[in-house]
Amino acid sequence: MKRETKFTYIGLKGIVTKTHVFMCEQDESVPCPRGGLCFADGCRRVDYVLVYHCKRRHSQSRHSIISNGNLPSLSPTPSRRNTQPELAEVELEAGLASGPGEGEKALIREEFERGLQEEGLEIERDKETVRFTRLHVPWSVLSREAELLKIKVPTKRVSFTQKTGLAGAISSLWEKLNQPFQPGVPEPQNPLGTNRCKKEAHPCLYYVRYEQFPYPNWVKKHILYIPQMLHEEWANYGVFFKYQPADLIRKYFGEKIGLYFAWLGVYTQLLIPASAMGIVVFLYGWLTVDTNVPSQEMCDERLNFTMCPLCDRVCDYWQLSSMCSTARASYLFDNHATVAFAIFMSLWAAVFLEHWKRRQRCLQHRWDLTDMEEEEVGTLFTTTHNLPIASESLTWKDRLPGYCVNVSSILLMVGVTFSAVFGVILYRIIVFAVMSMNPDHEAKANVRVTVTTTAVIINLLVVLVLDEIYGAVAVWITELEIPRTEAAFEEHLILKAFLLKSMNAFAPVFYVAFFKGRFAGRPGDYVYVFKDFRMEECAPAGCLIEVCIQLGMIMLGKQLIQNNVFEIAIPKLKKMYRTYKEEKEGGEKKKSKDPNRPRHRWDLDYELEPYEGLSPEYMEMIIQYGFVTLFVASFPLAPVFALLNNVIEIRLDAAKFVTEIRRPDAVRAKEIGIWYNILSGISKFAVITNAFVISFTSEFIPRMVYQYLYSDTGTMHGFTDHTLAYFNTSNFKPGTAPNSTRFDRELRICRYKDYRDPPWSPESYQLSKQYWSVLAARLAFVIFFQVSGTTFIF
Repeated sequence: MKRETKFTYIGLKGIVTKTHVFMCEQDESVPCPRGGLCFADGCRRVDYVLVYHCKRRHSQSRHSIISNGNLPSLSPTPSRRNTQPELAEVELEAGLASGPGEGEKALIREEFERGLQEEGLEIERDKETVRFTRLHVPWSVLSREAELLKIKVPTKRVSFTQKTGLAGAISSLWEKLNQPFQPGVPEPQNPLGTNRCKKEAHPCLYYVRYEQFPYPNWVKKHILYIPQMLHEEWANYGVFFKYQPADLIRKYFGEKIGLYFAWLGVYTQLLIPASAMGIVVFLYGWLTVDTNVPSQEMCDERLNFTMCPLCDRVCDYWQLSSMCSTARASYLFDNHATVAFAIFMSLWAAVFLEHWKRRQRCLQHRWDLTDMEEEEVGTLFTTTHNLPIASESLTWKDRLPGYCVNVSSILLMVGVTFSAVFGVILYRIIVFAVMSMNPDHEAKANVRVTVTTTAVIINLLVVLVLDEIYGAVAVWITELEIPRTEAAFEEHLILKAFLLKSMNAFAPVFYVAFFKGRFAGRPGDYVYVFKDFRMEECAPAGCLIEVCIQLGMIMLGKQLIQNNVFEIAIPKLKKMYRTYKEEKEGGEKKKSKDPNRPRHRWDLDYELEPYEGLSPEYMEMIIQYGFVTLFVASFPLAPVFALLNNVIEIRLDAAKFVTEIRRPDAVRAKEIGIWYNILSGISKFAVITNAFVISFTSEFIPRMVYQYLYSDTGTMHGFTDHTLAYFNTSNFKPGTAPNSTRFDRELRICRYKDYRDPPWSPESYQLSKQYWSVLAARLAFVIFFQVSGTTFIF
């Protein structure tokens, strides 16, 4: 149906229809249920409500129709009922001047209603106001559409043989153990017949006025409206440990939303073993940290490792033992078990993808989606300009300006992201230099922690702000492409939004993991920014602990602030603002209304927030999946926080769908679409990132090389001294040596983290043989890890 007709369909929450309609047709004396939503005859139930948008609301400026089902095509035949006078009356009542285009809008609305009537729908309007127009779909229309949609019902009973022996005992035991986790929703075990056909033809709602129907006793015992059942067994934090009622969700919201929550349930369920393994890795590091030789050596003040200054002039020499707490914290996540956990997560990602494909196939068979052919629906441009969907009506010359704007806009956003990351880098460098001038030695000792924490908070705020901007930009540049179908529009939008948002979320972590400290130089030959500020370096224990902090705070911040607080607070604020604005603009109109007029269900549902699609829900989970898999080697507790978030997220989304937004379209879909391809791509890319994190960011490879190639005793004793190079303080460039020092002014040697030849060597300060040995081992491990990981994925 054309989207410029300025209508909204409201899917009424809690309406139960078709089974009662059948009885009404046979027995007209059956009254409408008390409190039910019916036509004036008290028999025909209200299935949909048509709302005229006489004054467009800002939240719906892009959508001219919000529908709750498939709309019939327009027909040019004469109208059965003229609605133009009523529409003009509404426009005058709303205070809108009848200008150019208003008459055309009225004709389009009239044609729209005429098309509905010709398709067999029945219409009833309010006598007091025409803002709401009620629609009823007769049983004959449902039967016709069920045949067109090829909805299947069983023709004979299927009996399943019970398992016997050991297999039967195991199956029975598993059912008993699993029973407490099943939702308290009755299984659809209705007998064959007309009632079953009616329920399958209109699968949105059932269970109403059961005393008039031959339902089994087990159904009568648990009789409830489906919204109430969903609220009690799904949108309730008290049942967080139970499975979701996937069939009930599909019946009320449609297959597309049902598949999303089924996928979210599978993802959350498989996070349990990943979380358990992450906790084991963390506990292993916590229990063995006191026996870790490298961290003991860094904490030993008797070894007296005097390190080179961290900045020019104002920074003094310092003792390596001052980094004891950082070294011990780093070992909690950088130990031998981390490598095994990274390999496990590669296998986990492959199992997750395969398990979801299996689950999706089962749902397709159960929901009769195997032979479904998706209908191509034109976009707003193709519909309003009457362009054919099947043929390419626009040439490459027509699309070239849109593509140019697309590419340039994406490059601009990439530049904005890199600029934001570079700005935070400058902040870290400058603040570190300024705080190092503080004469307080305790403040100087905490400079690195303070700078890292504040920089991560700034990164988080930048990520949250740019996320909202990138979402709007992705919609705008996708509209410029003028895709032919809604499916193509959605795919293009998802790809652009994911590209921009994932780059925005992961760019700060990528910098710390793979670039920080790589180009800092060495004492006497540092790399400078703006000729005054030295590039920042990693701590002697490595950058892995900083990656852990960066990843953990951004992940938790996005989940707590963006995914949960925004989902709760923003809709309520929007509703309050909209109510205030409507009361302010329509005060006089409300005075003219009958104050005793009862508020119907459609009045209440119209005040709810409109449904904005599943893309935001998928996007936040896909970004979370990236955090869980891409850098899991640096933060093994990421699956734990993801699991806790998803347990809340499922119930939060459920409450939002049941109580906070208008009932969405019941859209049929075979699969989750392009989101599966994105998940597969992230899983494959995660193998590469984790291989490089273990090889180049953690200290695992240097420790192994030292133990098996350079250690005299075959142990880790002497590893810290082996990784620290020597520097002669007389080789400082003029003006870069410390102005004042607490150490001996005759100090000649300081140490720094690197593999370089000592100053007394003929090739002083050049990369040593140990450096090339470690680099070769790192590259070999990357190849080994990628081969093993991609074997699991493929």
